[in-house]
Amino acid sequence: MTDSHLAQVNIGRIVAPLDCPELADFVALQPEINALADRSPGFVWRMVDDDGMDATGVRPDGNDALLLFNCSVWESVEALRNFTYNGDHLRALSRRREWFRRMTEAHQAMWWIPAGHRPTVAEAMERVAMLRENGPGPEAFTFRDPYPAPSGMARL
Repeated sequence: MTDSHLAQVNIGRIVAPLDCPELADFVALQPEINALADRSPGFVWRMVDDDGMDATGVRPDGNDALLLFNCSVWESVEALRNFTYNGDHLRALSRRREWFRRMTEAHQAMWWIPAGHRPTVAEAMERVAMLRENGPGPEAFTFRDPYPAPSGMARL
């Protein structure tokens, strides 16, 4: 077991409220995609809202119901990459333009955390802000510009 894990956050602005017909396929896929993540090699944890199923009720920016938030923890960049870009998740990801507006600024970030730590919404949004302000670095990075896990990270 390693002393660090990879946290990831992504945010997106949906094209309509979740209960609208335009999002019906997206909403229907959520349980399947979340179950896929939960059983993927290298998966550690994902944030859920009060219903305990997914994070669609998490409001990272006040009460903006069109801004969706996802945060999870993985054993490595490779584990997250394999989940994201292979299999059924990729099939859902390929439809993102149907469900989400195009973001003009950084909307995802990754960073290393001590094993056992669970990021908060505020912490995750801070990492997105870091990436927007400073570009990729060891504190917030992307698949395109990954940073290695720090050595000797304190465990929680």
